Amino acid sequence: MEKKNVRASAERGEKESKMEITEKREGESNNSSKDLNNNDNINNDLTDSDGNNTSKEAEERRARDLKAGLHPLKHKFVFWYTRRTPGVRTQTAYEDNIKKIVDFSTVEGFWVCYCHLARPSTLPSPTDLHLFKEGIRPLWEDSANCNGGKWIIRFKKVVSGRFWEDLVLALVGDQLDYGDNVCGVVLSIRFNEDILSVWNRNASDHQAVMALRDSIKRHLKLPHSYVMEYKPHDASLRDNSSYRNTWLRG
Repeated sequence: MEKKNVRASAERGEKESKMEITEKREGESNNSSKDLNNNDNINNDLTDSDGNNTSKEAEERRARDLKAGLHPLKHKFVFWYTRRTPGVRTQTAYEDNIKKIVDFSTVEGFWVCYCHLARPSTLPSPTDLHLFKEGIRPLWEDSANCNGGKWIIRFKKVVSGRFWEDLVLALVGDQLDYGDNVCGVVLSIRFNEDILSVWNRNASDHQAVMALRDSIKRHLKLPHSYVMEYKPHDASLRDNSSYRNTWLRG
C-alpha cells in the first residue's frame, strides 16, 4: 500500500469531491490488496474471535470471494455510527442511537465502503464512528467486550483524520499484535478534540494489553508527546463514562 498516497488523499478530502476520492481510492485498491491481505492469515485456516474454526457460512463466503477473484480479509467488519444526544446518558438511549452503516469482508469491499464515508473533519460533535468485527456490537456490555477495555489517544482535530485512517488500515489488515484479542476501534468526535480508542477482549491480560499498546504506537508512528490511557469497560460501566478516570498511562 502506498501510504503517502493514501494519507494525502485523506488530507485533501475536504477539497476534493466524493467522486474524485472514490476514483482515487478504487484505483488504489488493486495495488493495496497485498498490504491489507496478510497472505499467511489468508492461507491458514480461518479462525473466529474465540480461536475456534469459523462457521460454515464464513467458509462459504470466503470461497465465493476467492472464486470471484476478490481478496478476502481474515475477519468480516461492520461500520457503525452514533450521534449522541446531549444530556442523555442512559444505556437505552445510547443503544437506540447506534446505527449500522455497512459491512465488508474483502479488500475491495473495504475501499468501496471507506471512500464513501464522510471525513472525520465533516462530522458533527458529539459523534462516534465505530469499526468492529462482525458479531461484536460497540457496547461495553457485549459478551466480547464485557471483560475487556480500551486504549485511548486524544488528538487535535487537524490531525485526527490521518491517525484514524492509519488505525483502520491496521485493523482491517490484521496488523495489530494480539489481533484476535482486538474487538474494534472507535473515533469519537468531540468539541475541542477527537479521541481514538482500540477495544480489546481481556483487560486482565497485562501482556496482551501492553503489547497492543506498543503495536498501536508503532503502526500509528505515534510521537512521544502523545499519552495513551487505558480503561477497563467495567470501570466505564461504574462511572458511566468512556474517557474519564482512566487507569493506565503509557
